[in-house]
Amino acid sequence: MDLESRAAPAPAAGMAGISGARAWPEDECVASMPDWLEPDDPSVAVTALYHEHALSLIRLAHIMLGNRPGAEDVVHDAFCGLYRRWEHLADKEKALGYVRSSVLNGCRSALRRGRLQDRVTAYQPAVVSAEAAVLSSEERREVVLALRRLPTRQREVLVLRYYLDLSDEQIAGDLGIRPGTVRSTRHRALASLERLLREAS
Repeated sequence: MDLESRAAPAPAAGMAGISGARAWPEDECVASMPDWLEPDDPSVAVTALYHEHALSLIRLAHIMLGNRPGAEDVVHDAFCGLYRRWEHLADKEKALGYVRSSVLNGCRSALRRGRLQDRVTAYQPAVVSAEAAVLSSEERREVVLALRRLPTRQREVLVLRYYLDLSDEQIAGDLGIRPGTVRSTRHRALASLERLLREAS
């Protein structure tokens, strides 16, 4: 298996333990929605975005943090922030990119503050069958552990590219860097990941 295919944890097997996001808590962040609500009301827009993308963002945060409750909290906070700032967004079509950036920033902050007590606990990917365990669990575990040893920016670029399948331009927008920087960072990250995997074998 080549390194680039190993760099992407498969959602179905590698994250099977995360099967659903908690319900969007309108009572915490969003006022009760009246019958006359317009389709472009922030309550409707943010709720729809949450239902469509929360699970993949929780998985993203889980890879970054190694902690499911912490990942849920980061994503919850990101969507609450989106709701509060909805009227100030220059381009509502870029709301998902805004949330992804908020999730990544939240992960950085959580790791810096050291709030997650088990953030360095070895990731144990759930599997759907004994055959899947034999074929992929150990290799996937090694890849995720190696990812955790990379610098934060390199880890973010790899996860956004190979887990969320974003383009260089989308990653650049989310991280606030140039596409050329994304490419060079990815190149260095893959080289480092390959070295770490060789050392672990």
